[in-house]
Amino acid sequence: MIAEACEHLSRDPVMRAVIARHGPCDLTPRRLSPYHTLTRAVAHQQLNGRAAETILARFVALFPTNGRFPPPDAVLAIRPSALRRVGFSAAKVLAIRDIARHAVKGVVPTTRGCGRLTDDELIERLVQIRGVGRWTVEMLLIFTLCRPDVLPVDDFGVREGFRIAYGRRKQPTPKQLRAFGERWAPYRSIAARYLWMVANEAKRAAEARRAK
Repeated sequence: MIAEACEHLSRDPVMRAVIARHGPCDLTPRRLSPYHTLTRAVAHQQLNGRAAETILARFVALFPTNGRFPPPDAVLAIRPSALRRVGFSAAKVLAIRDIARHAVKGVVPTTRGCGRLTDDELIERLVQIRGVGRWTVEMLLIFTLCRPDVLPVDDFGVREGFRIAYGRRKQPTPKQLRAFGERWAPYRSIAARYLWMVANEAKRAAEARRAK
């Protein structure tokens, strides 16, 4: 799929240059269930990665699962105060318990169950959960399920990567990026990944300049 995607995206001369600069795009899926992915996403909201991972490790340690991620029924059985003590905010405790509740009810499907649902159907189902917005589901679609045609137009990094790659003074609005991205279909997820690469490269270069 990557070869086909790159050939398609390379019809756009800017994307062709980006692909040539950054090389093949890695589409290795995360080996996590949708329930696990959504819970981790909530844990990472408004925190740096190290802090979020520390809290998640404490969260997992609450359960007698030998280091494995706790199942949703176990999360519902534990006191909310225990979740607060590991470092989750009150809002995150509500969201994590709501994800577990919807997983038990089957609203959060298994990985196999996701295969029977379209991108839009998954977004519609999952955004009803507390703390889960469209962007969170789009990250699930791209990184866990490896869906090829998702363009997260609200993502800062994607819009910034577009601005840099296309030499714009300002980032596009989500509406503008959605319209422009139609030319990348049916491989908009791969286009998004390349735009993230552009944004991350620029960020690293800026940090290096500041460090001098």
